[in-house]
Amino acid sequence: MRRILAGAFAAAVAGDLVSLLVGWDLGHTLCKPLLLPLLAAYAVVRGAPRLLIAALFFGWCGDVLLMFDADAAFLAGMGGFAAGHVCYLVLFARYGRRGERAHFLLATYSVVLAATLPLLWGDLPAELRIPVVAYSLLLTAMAYRAARLGAVAGIGGALFLLSDTLIATGIADWPQLPRPDFWIMLTYAAAQALLVRGVLTGLDAQKAQATAYRESRATV
Repeated sequence: MRRILAGAFAAAVAGDLVSLLVGWDLGHTLCKPLLLPLLAAYAVVRGAPRLLIAALFFGWCGDVLLMFDADAAFLAGMGGFAAGHVCYLVLFARYGRRGERAHFLLATYSVVLAATLPLLWGDLPAELRIPVVAYSLLLTAMAYRAARLGAVAGIGGALFLLSDTLIATGIADWPQLPRPDFWIMLTYAAAQALLVRGVLTGLDAQKAQATAYRESRATV
C-alpha cells in the first residue's frame, strides 16, 4: 500500500508538472487537488502523527483556494498554508532536536528575510503587504525549525520557502522564469514530500532508539 500511494503521488505530481509545461489547464485542475490527499494517505499508512496530517490538510485547503482567481481566495489560501505551518512548528518543537548548525541557519534565514521583504514591500498591492509579511515570518520560522528533524526535512522547509518566494515575486510583478507556475509547483511538491519523509524518518529513528534503550535496560 505504501508503494501504491507513493507511486500515485508521484504520478499526480508528474501529471501536474507536465500539464503546466504544455499549458493544459484542465490537467492542472485535475492533478493539483490530488497531491496532498495522496501524500496524506501515504503518511497515514506510515503511522504519521496527527499534526502532520493536519499540516497536509491545511496545505490542501490552501492549494484548492489558490486555484481561484480572487483576492479573497488568495488571502484565505494563505491562511490555510499559515495554519499548516503552525502545525509543522508544533510538530518540530515536539519531536525535533536542536542541531549544531542552528545558529548558522537562523542567521542565513534572517538575512534572506531582511533582504527580500523590503524589496518586495513597494511592489506588492497595498492590501497584501501586511499579510505577506506576517506569512513570510511564519514560513521562515517553519523552514528554520524543519532542520531540527534532520537534513531531509530541512531541505523541504527551504524549498517551501523558495516556492512561496516565487509566488510573492510574481505578485510583485518581478521578472519571472519561463513557465513560473511549473517551478512553483515543482519546488512546492518536493517541499511537502521531503517534509513528510523527514518527519517519518525522524520519528522512525526515535522509535528505534527508544526500543534499543529499553532492550538494553532490560538486559542490565
